[in-house]
Amino acid sequence: MKNTNSICFISFFFLFMFMLMNMMFMLYLLMNNMVIFLEWEIISFNSMSIMFSMLLDWMSVLFMMFVSLISSSVIYYSKSYMSSELNLTRFIILVLMFVFSMMLLIISPNIISIFLGWDGLGLVSYCLVIYYQNMKSYNAGMLTVLSNRIGDVMLLMVIAWMVNYGSWNYIFYTDLMCKDFSMKIISMLIIIGAMTKSAQIPFSAWLPAAMAAPTPVSALVHSSTLVTAGVYLLIRFNNLLVQTDFILLLLLVSGLTMFMAGVSANYEYDLKKIIALSTLSQLGLMMSILSMGFYDLAFFHLLTHAMFKALLFMCAGMIIHMMNDNQDIRYMGGLSLYIPVTSLCMNISNLALCGIPFLAGFYSKDLILEMVSMSNLNMMIFYLYYFSTGLTMFYTMRMLMYLMVNEFNLLSTYNLYDEDFVMLKSMLLLLLMSLISGSLLSWLIFNYPYMIYLPFNLKLMVIYVSLMGMLFGMLMSLMNLYSINKFILTYELSSYLSLMWFMPNLFTYGVNFKILNLGQNLMKNIDLGWSELYSGQGIYKILKNYSIIFNFFQMNNFKIYMYSFVLWMMFMLFFNMIFIV
Repeated sequence: MKNTNSICFISFFFLFMFMLMNMMFMLYLLMNNMVIFLEWEIISFNSMSIMFSMLLDWMSVLFMMFVSLISSSVIYYSKSYMSSELNLTRFIILVLMFVFSMMLLIISPNIISIFLGWDGLGLVSYCLVIYYQNMKSYNAGMLTVLSNRIGDVMLLMVIAWMVNYGSWNYIFYTDLMCKDFSMKIISMLIIIGAMTKSAQIPFSAWLPAAMAAPTPVSALVHSSTLVTAGVYLLIRFNNLLVQTDFILLLLLVSGLTMFMAGVSANYEYDLKKIIALSTLSQLGLMMSILSMGFYDLAFFHLLTHAMFKALLFMCAGMIIHMMNDNQDIRYMGGLSLYIPVTSLCMNISNLALCGIPFLAGFYSKDLILEMVSMSNLNMMIFYLYYFSTGLTMFYTMRMLMYLMVNEFNLLSTYNLYDEDFVMLKSMLLLLLMSLISGSLLSWLIFNYPYMIYLPFNLKLMVIYVSLMGMLFGMLMSLMNLYSINKFILTYELSSYLSLMWFMPNLFTYGVNFKILNLGQNLMKNIDLGWSELYSGQGIYKILKNYSIIFNFFQMNNFKIYMYSFVLWMMFMLFFNMIFIV
């Protein structure tokens, strides 16, 4: 136990120091307007050389700073949360591998090393999702890894197409070759790959299923690592993508994802799945503003969202821990009376998610929605943005009503406590960042303020839809809490709307059944059937029969010589008799 605690502390210490080093380095790069491009020659043979490249600019270093801050908090949090785990060292090593894969992806200007980080994220996420090793975890792990393999295949195809340019350093070609046909193919493949990693429609089913992982992993995955990899890749390829028409399809798909996740979260009762669907909604927001060409706004929201989403998952983990490992929000209630500090962190992170003024989410979300209002878009995209913003407030108020206002519904003898100081310290660090990171980043990232000129009502539209969402969320929760269960919106439609528009059945379980069934038949009839008969097993049987015959001759050679001598003498005698006659 002593060793595992020391491993947690050492990992936390090094990641935190790395975060401070990145912060100083990022400020230096920003102040001097510098980009550092490093190349390390691994091997050189005749005219071929294998190089490892690193791109260190303000964006990659700032993102690494946020990843290391969140992962250090998560590891410190795991020291208490996973204290009953026998293999805590294995868990910490898996988390560190996960973080290392993300760092490799962040600093890579080369599509090969990006693929190494990308695939590393997929493989380690599978190990973490199936960590508890039960049937639910195995199903969720297979769903996660098979969905992400589509993105891996897209990146492999990008690697193949980039052979046309003589180098895999994509950063040299995104500006110069953007009109080229090969680059249009590459941009399409990159967009599909990013859609799988960031769980856009129709690849959304794996993200709520990945909640089978331990809660510290969920905090890491949903804030700054796995799901943000697709967004970050599109940010890096932004100059290329804005030249293609395929980006308009991404705008529509990401808007629908944002809306679908908001609707589904309103009819979900699993605490972790509600927060997972809110992540899906925010990913749709990032993807959609990115597809409009505002990559700096997408990156800004990516960083602010990482802070309060990690805190939200940590609070949820602590509540689930205290609720006897129960995740159903209908059993919770009155938490603000029993665990005030955790409730404070939960409420502030939820309000930051909703974009309440002067918290972290407000600075990025408000700016994005005002840029949408000013842009030349059709009404459908406009309505998708604002409905989704209202739905965010809707499911947040519903969740807070169930958790804080409702009466306590678990066992009457159960004691709640708010004294786990290891968890609280890591949560309070992220609480501070959820309060101040929005304003800090808005000063750092933007060289000049965005000048947004809008009519008065359009300027206040965000506040209008947020207030409407809050009002509807409170009303719906009160109807549920005070037993008006027959209300049609909450009773009849909930079973349909919580299924994410039947996406798991349509694009995952329905497709998987046919493909896995085909795979089983192919394995039975070809791999273990005809190919075995005519290749492996067939050759083995022929060789075995011949070797038995040869072995018989070798082991019985004296008898065979004598037998052959007798046969030969009989033959000679028979031949002589015929010859004499």
